[in-house]
Amino acid sequence: MDGMQVIDWDLAVTTGTRLVRPGPQVSREEARQAVTELRTLSREAEGHVREFTKIHTETAPQPATIVDRPGWIKANVEGFRVVLEPLTQRMTSTATPPPAIVAAVGSRITGVEVGAVLAFLASRVLGQYELFLPPDPTGREPAGRLTLVAPNIVHAEREMNVNPQDFRLWVCLHEETHRVQFTGVPWLREYIRSQMTEFLLASDLDLPTVLERLRSAADTVADVVRGGEGNLIDAIQSPGQKEILDRLTAVMTLVEGHGDFVMDAVGPSVVPSVAIIRSKFAQRREGGSRLDRTMRRLLGIELKMKQYAEGSAFVRTVVDRVGIDGFNKVWTSPETLPTTPEISDPAAWIRRVVDAPALPA
Repeated sequence: MDGMQVIDWDLAVTTGTRLVRPGPQVSREEARQAVTELRTLSREAEGHVREFTKIHTETAPQPATIVDRPGWIKANVEGFRVVLEPLTQRMTSTATPPPAIVAAVGSRITGVEVGAVLAFLASRVLGQYELFLPPDPTGREPAGRLTLVAPNIVHAEREMNVNPQDFRLWVCLHEETHRVQFTGVPWLREYIRSQMTEFLLASDLDLPTVLERLRSAADTVADVVRGGEGNLIDAIQSPGQKEILDRLTAVMTLVEGHGDFVMDAVGPSVVPSVAIIRSKFAQRREGGSRLDRTMRRLLGIELKMKQYAEGSAFVRTVVDRVGIDGFNKVWTSPETLPTTPEISDPAAWIRRVVDAPALPA
């Protein structure tokens, strides 16, 4: 038992599962077909992605895991637990435990809130490469898991009225790119994890500061609902966290942008209706109800859309100028990752990393 739980994770799962909307109506047979086809297509996508990216992975990839909405919620709560572990340990090891009432109320409220956010996302996410899995009991650390949310993929293809097989392969291409990145670049996962841990530990955790931050977070919520620009992530971070977040944002922008770039580059040759899918999908990303748009802004998902665009522009420019092999120098080490300014100025990254004189042996 880990002393004081910062978040009641079981409550997060039950809340999320209770709140999530049921998926589209599909017969048993249709569901079974969708699952089988997604498994097959993820294998096919993987071949295309490896060949195009020239990133070689040692490990034979596991087949994709196909989940429903509650399954996605459970998987994400497990991932959160792994990422938040260091923070929980630090809060439990400080000399003065928080007053019991704060602990009791805190973990319940946050459990409900986490559940509610996950329920919102669970009906929208199509697929995800899960980086942070609970430790494998056999001790053979899995390198992450590719998850596809079948009901959401079926819902999206129906809503957009696109060719189901093309759409499924298209989604698989993006997610498979992430799998190839993280299995082919062995240090990447640990790098992101350590940045996240550092980010969490850099928060000034004394109660007055936290309350102060939460108050400003409440103002942010009010502001976004009125149509403002803020997001919760910005509202609750310390100056030390700003730097780390910059590094995290840069690496995530690269990883997401590379996913989009590969999907665009490979798409036309293997997904016949890729142009239709792209334009309909872009419209769908923009659309949604007022609540949808507000939630997306609060959770920084709007930011993520901008990131996709900036990241794939960076990758495209670099590949155009120095080819895929030149671009792949980005995966050499944390030092060769682009900084935030370099993402908007690919030439600067090329000068620093690709044209840099080789170090004397």
